[in-house]
Amino acid sequence: MTAKDNLAAMNEMGTKGAERLNSLGDLNLKIWERMAARQLEALNLMMEQSVRQMKIASEAKGYNEFVKAQVELAKEASERMMEEVRTNMSLANEVRDEYRAWAQAGMSELTAEMKKNAAKAA
Repeated sequence: MTAKDNLAAMNEMGTKGAERLNSLGDLNLKIWERMAARQLEALNLMMEQSVRQMKIASEAKGYNEFVKAQVELAKEASERMMEEVRTNMSLANEVRDEYRAWAQAGMSELTAEMKKNAAKAA
């Protein structure tokens, strides 16, 4: 390979590297948005439960009614939090798969470029 060929190959690799970094940035942003949405959902759940707890405290006619309502509220909150945990675990698996696919695509491109450049050099 001549110096001109080497320079062109380096330029192409730099351009492709920048494209890969841009795609990683896009992937990170998309994932961050999804994770932030999930966190907001959990925060909304906690706020809703707090409002309901205050309502129960103010409307209970006696100690037994108050305790019974608190138990029901705690049961419902734990069930909903378990749903959130399952959803978040599913999201974590999706994120893992997306990062894995990104890395595999990058390695495939790199391997193809190396084979192409090795064939030119030979």
